[in-house]
Amino acid sequence: QAAFQEDFVYLTGEAAVYLAQAGLKLVGIDYLSIDRHGSKDHPAHLALLEAGVVVVEGLDLSQVEPGEYELTCLPLRVTGAEGAPARVVLRSRM
Repeated sequence: QAAFQEDFVYLTGEAAVYLAQAGLKLVGIDYLSIDRHGSKDHPAHLALLEAGVVVVEGLDLSQVEPGEYELTCLPLRVTGAEGAPARVVLRSRM
C-alpha cells in the first residue's frame, strides 16, 4: 500500500474553467480529489459543478490501456448528499 501523497496532480481553477468552456460533460481523476490537497475554496470543483460537469474521483485507471473508450457512470442516489459512490464502467470503442 502506497503512502498518501499530498502533492498529487490536481486541476487548477483556470484549467477547470477551460474544460467546462470546452464542453466536457465529465472529468475523472485517479486520486482523491480534483482540487489541491488542503484547498479551502475548491476552485476546480466549483467551476466544474457550476457548469454542470460531473466530477468522478478515486478512479482506478492502472489497468487501462491508451485508447478510445465509452464511459458509463452509475451513481447511487443518496438523498441530501453532495456526492455519492458510483460504479464506473469503461467499454472499448474499437
